Amino acid sequence: MSVNIEGLSSKELAELISRANQRKKVLAKRKPAAQVKAAVSKLLKASGWTFAELYGAAGAARPAAAAAPKPARKSTKGRTLGKVAPKYRNPANAKDTWAGRGKQPKWLAAETAKGRKLEEFLIK
Repeated sequence: MSVNIEGLSSKELAELISRANQRKKVLAKRKPAAQVKAAVSKLLKASGWTFAELYGAAGAARPAAAAAPKPARKSTKGRTLGKVAPKYRNPANAKDTWAGRGKQPKWLAAETAKGRKLEEFLIK
């Protein structure tokens, strides 16, 4: 975090220094990170666990603070998607159709699992 101190008044600067000194005192009371890591590792080893077993391989690879944020998904909010004509029909129930977009419906997945081809259900 960087603070532009050039634009601060003397009162604001004194407040910043005071807060910085308070934070420095809190950090000084902490044990060094290497010492804490060694203690945690020793405790885990004595318990028969590994860090990866408790927190997963991703947790062991890097700390959560260093994790890169995921890119935001593109939203379809406010955008209308047109209806698509169905391409596949269930021969057992003509009302069951699928446009070929998204996840296959259960009836189609069950039929293809039996060995039938997707082309058998095309609407002509």
